[in-house]
Amino acid sequence: MDEEESGAPPSDSPADEAVSKEREIELDSGKSPPSSPSSPSPKPRKKSPKRKPKKTVKRKVRLAHELSLKRRRVIRAAMADHKAEHRAEWDRSAGVKTHTLMRKRIKPGTMNSFDIPLLDTNLGEPWNIPVTVINGARPGPTVTITAGIHGDELTGPSACSHLLSSTMTDPGRSLDPLHVAGVIRILPIINIPGYRNMQRAFPDGRDLNREFPGRAKGSTTSRVAYRVWNDLIVGSDYIVDLHSAAKGRSNMPQVRTYLSDAHSNIIAKAFGIEVILDSKPPRGSLRRVAMEHGIGVLTYEGGGADSLDQEAVQVAVNGVLNVLRTLHVIPGNPTRPKFRLLASGSTWLRASEGGLLDMYVEPSSVVQKGDVVAKITDPGTPGLAVDIVAPKDGLLICTATNPFVTAGTPVGHFLPLEKHLDLVLGQCDEENRLIVAGSEDEPVWREEDIAEISLEGEWSGGSVDAEWRTEWLGNGNNDGNEDDNDVGGEKSELLPKRQKMPMTPEPQETKQQSAKTASTSGAKTTTEAAAKSTTKTPSKKAAKPAAKPAAKTTAEAAAKSTTKTPAKKAAKPAAKTTTKPAAKPTTKTGKTATKTDPPASTSEKKQE
Repeated sequence: MDEEESGAPPSDSPADEAVSKEREIELDSGKSPPSSPSSPSPKPRKKSPKRKPKKTVKRKVRLAHELSLKRRRVIRAAMADHKAEHRAEWDRSAGVKTHTLMRKRIKPGTMNSFDIPLLDTNLGEPWNIPVTVINGARPGPTVTITAGIHGDELTGPSACSHLLSSTMTDPGRSLDPLHVAGVIRILPIINIPGYRNMQRAFPDGRDLNREFPGRAKGSTTSRVAYRVWNDLIVGSDYIVDLHSAAKGRSNMPQVRTYLSDAHSNIIAKAFGIEVILDSKPPRGSLRRVAMEHGIGVLTYEGGGADSLDQEAVQVAVNGVLNVLRTLHVIPGNPTRPKFRLLASGSTWLRASEGGLLDMYVEPSSVVQKGDVVAKITDPGTPGLAVDIVAPKDGLLICTATNPFVTAGTPVGHFLPLEKHLDLVLGQCDEENRLIVAGSEDEPVWREEDIAEISLEGEWSGGSVDAEWRTEWLGNGNNDGNEDDNDVGGEKSELLPKRQKMPMTPEPQETKQQSAKTASTSGAKTTTEAAAKSTTKTPSKKAAKPAAKPAAKTTAEAAAKSTTKTPAKKAAKPAAKTTTKPAAKPTTKTGKTATKTDPPASTSEKKQE
């Protein structure tokens, strides 16, 4: 320790140094030095502690191994041999270059979206897939995010659409191109024909994720795999492949990778969720081919086919952002789970009998040995039921959603937990379901302030279901409900503006009264009788202006009137009571009226 730090004055003689040391020893031992009578004893000064900068203490993530000892040694050796990568092209002094993909040039600090054809098709619908490239303003690694390799999996395309929303790519947001270091390629839908047809495989019936790296002159699916691998994947440093379960199943959010591959191990842990399955990728999969070419790759599984699990989508978006932050592609600190469960050796629980399946648990449920997972009943044999029991303590990472099962149908994907059951139970909800990290947070792609929408006005047709019922029944097929718009084949668009359709038709008394007035009043023209006798008039106010112009002929009035049968009946008694000169034009106009519009009279009879 320096003397200036201890608080003692500097001295030149060695005797003073010895005295000062003796005093320090005595003070440390708790004894007071002898005081001379001539000089008062000086008070000892307290030592000022040396200030050190505060260090941010990172919370350690507990590593829960459910792997064999041999496998753990292989993973430990692979990670020890791995060295931190530092490529010359990632250095800032190298500068940023224009990124080129499929003859498309993306300048630094910009984002570009375009379509790329999978095959050169001359006939039929072209297979163009959307591609978005974010070229950052600083150099860095190239990360490719793929989704939609299977056409019926919607978790990945939904997560990619949220990543490309304005709330993520606007200035100052997470994926702002000016804040990105490196290149981000996003392929939201690769199997575009399967996506359009809601099918898992390609039109030739093959699985695209078993055809990589593909062949230029192979099958249709093999040619597409060759195009995707050579034109869109090659040149990537890391790949995040987003998937869902197949039809009839649902997966809990999980990551699958080969932990003995150091690059894949790093981004799998960086994804930020609890369950990481150590599995060797199957032959022909994108994960296996990428790993063989030295590309770090992981597969995310969450949700089911032909459906959207919003929790699985949210975990996928958070996981992609965690990987980008860990690789220093975007600024910020990644979120980490409380523990990481590295496991393997999962098995399938299968149905022993055929029938209807009643699942008692859901994905991410923790069960103990002897718990009933599901029950199978057969409608053909009442009273007979078969229970499916958990063989060990474990976690269900996948469960069936299709109730139709036969003998041997997989019911649940079971992951045994032999050592860390209590650790997993500590992060479960009331129903013993594991709460995956990031699933309860607010979605990062949604705006915080959302204005409420208020609608004012009246329902079209008079009721909420009027338009729907008209569409369902078809135009002109009125079922007797007065809320429907179509009355006698005429739509409400023919009504005058600012006037409502009457909810109930005029009573029968008004019909008879209008007919009597038309027969007795000889001074009134037939036009007035025909106008008043129409029972389907919108309102009484609308009928009065039509009766004022008495100079108009009966032919014009018959042409402009709504051609209803009551008008025709009212014209006959009027012709009998009036004089002969007045009767002739009335009968003629009646004939012309019936000749000019015969379809209307037939429709009127049907309506009656």
